[in-house]
Amino acid sequence: MATIYDVAREAQVSLATVSAVINASAYVSPGLKNRVTSAIRKLEYQPNLLARSLATQQTRTLGMIAPNIANPFWPEVVRGVEDGAHAAGYTLLLASSDDDRAKESLYLRMFLAKRVDGLLLCKTAGGLDADIAARIRTTRTPLVQMMRSSRACAGDRVLVDEEGGSYEAVAHLLRLGYRRIAMINGVSHVSTSRNRLKGYRSALKDAGIPFDPSLIADGEFRVDPGYDAGIRLLKKKPDAVFIGNYLMTVGFMRALRQYQLRCPDDIGIVTCDDYPWLDEFHPRLTTVNLPKYELGQAAARALIARIEPEEARLPRRSRVIVLKTTLCLRESCGYERGRPKGR
Repeated sequence: MATIYDVAREAQVSLATVSAVINASAYVSPGLKNRVTSAIRKLEYQPNLLARSLATQQTRTLGMIAPNIANPFWPEVVRGVEDGAHAAGYTLLLASSDDDRAKESLYLRMFLAKRVDGLLLCKTAGGLDADIAARIRTTRTPLVQMMRSSRACAGDRVLVDEEGGSYEAVAHLLRLGYRRIAMINGVSHVSTSRNRLKGYRSALKDAGIPFDPSLIADGEFRVDPGYDAGIRLLKKKPDAVFIGNYLMTVGFMRALRQYQLRCPDDIGIVTCDDYPWLDEFHPRLTTVNLPKYELGQAAARALIARIEPEEARLPRRSRVIVLKTTLCLRESCGYERGRPKGR
C-alpha cells in the first residue's frame, strides 16, 4: 500500500506539499497540485483517515441512532440526514436502538470512541448514563435530538408538530360525526407519544367530548403490539380510531379482520405517516403526513452548523426547530359519506 512518502517521491515534491494538497490546508500552485494528484492516482494512494483526524481533530463523520430502522418511517429520515451530511462533506454512521436504553448507551459509547464530530439522537425513554453525559460535555461533541425531545440531553432539537397533527386528525373525525374515537398510541413515556395524546385530548375537549382513558391503548409503534391494542379497543366498540403510526395500523387492520369488521363501513381510521404505496390500499388510508426527509435534512443542517466554524454566529442557547404536518384525506375516514350512517 502506497504511503504519503511514496507520493512525495513520485511527484518530486515535499511531504508538506502533498499534505497541503490532500488536506486543502494551504495554497499549492496548479502545476504542483497536478503532479501530486497524478501521483496519487498512479499509486492508488488512500489517505490515513485516522492520522488525518488526529491532526485536524475532526473525523468528518456523524453518528445517528434511530429507534427502529425497520420502521418504514426512518429510512426516508436517514436519506435526508445522509444527503445533508454528504453535501457538507461528512459521512454517516447509523445504529438502531430498538428503544432499548442499554443498546442506545452501547452505540453512544462506540460513536464517542470513534470520535464522531456530532451526534443525532432519537432518545429512548429514560435518562442518559452519567459517563456518556460527562464524555459529551468534556469532548464538546454537539448533539441534536430529532423527532423526540428528552430533558436528559442538551442541544438543539428538530421536531415535528405532532400535537397539531394529531389535533387535526381527531378534529376531522369529529367533523364527520364520529364521537367514540379511540387511539392507539406509541411507546409510552416518550415525547412523540405524549404530544400525540395531547393533540387527541385537545380535539375532544374543544368538541365537548369527555376523555375516556379506556379508549387509549399503547401499541409501541410496532405491528404485533398494534394488533394487541386493536383487539383490546374493539371490545370497547369505538366508531373511529386514530393510530399513531403505519406499523400499528397494519396490526390494527389484522384485528379488524378477526372481528370481521370493515373500514370505513364499521369504523373510521386516521393514521400517522404517509407513503406512496398507501394509494394501493383499499380503502386508501387517511393520514397525518410527517415530513420525514425534511426532518432528516433539517437535523443534519442543525448539527453541522454546531460543528463548523460558523457556530460562533449561532445563539448559544439550544434551538428548537418544529416542522409542520399535513392531513392527507382518503377513504378510510369515511369522508366521502360526509356523516357516517346511523349518526
